[in-house]
Amino acid sequence: MKSSIQRVKAIVFDTFGTVVDWRGSIIRDLSAWGECEGVKADWAALADKWRGRYEPEKDRVRTGEIAWTNLDELHAHALDQVLAELDLEALSVDHRRHINRVWHRLEGWPDAVEGLTRIKRRYVIGPLSNGNVALLVNMAKHAGLPWDNVFSCELFRHYKPHPETYLGVCRLMYLDPAEVMMCAAHNGDLAAARAAGLKTAFIPRPTEHGPGQKTDLEPTQDWDVVANDVIELAERVGA
Repeated sequence: MKSSIQRVKAIVFDTFGTVVDWRGSIIRDLSAWGECEGVKADWAALADKWRGRYEPEKDRVRTGEIAWTNLDELHAHALDQVLAELDLEALSVDHRRHINRVWHRLEGWPDAVEGLTRIKRRYVIGPLSNGNVALLVNMAKHAGLPWDNVFSCELFRHYKPHPETYLGVCRLMYLDPAEVMMCAAHNGDLAAARAAGLKTAFIPRPTEHGPGQKTDLEPTQDWDVVANDVIELAERVGA
């Protein structure tokens, strides 16, 4: 273990993309559901268009255009627009609600549960995610993610990369920033965590956005730890 991370007592994880395969999960889940319900759609296109509205929706909160709104509600607002684009406006309220809750039913990457279980033996672990509390708790139940706690940005009323999200974890855990490590598959998330004083770990997820992904394929800074997956991260941090 690097001497630079020997003080670390808690490791928090970006969740969408780093721990769970949001795109693959959405496509698989809604394809199966659509067959049962007789709903035909290009579910890959829906997943991509929907995720494409992720940052713009959060920016509405960040800029003060709208008051604090949790991610389930932002997802629902974005979904209505995506369904209109895909000529699926006729879907019922119940269908829309089921689709929106697919984010509660995401599956972990194959290495996630084993790696997290190992890390949990030595460190406090939890998601530091833009997902709201109910979403993250339900996802953990569904995917078997062994969190000690859920550090939802809903608790801090700010979305990442606002410093309060990273420092909020430190405050809740009575830890110094250098005692908390942020793990993410996104260099921008880690840069913000580092700026707040946290330690950093990078895990590449080169298929998060599908086969044509061009971003976050490799680390762009000298992060404290770089690992191929969560299992290797466990090894690197002595768990």
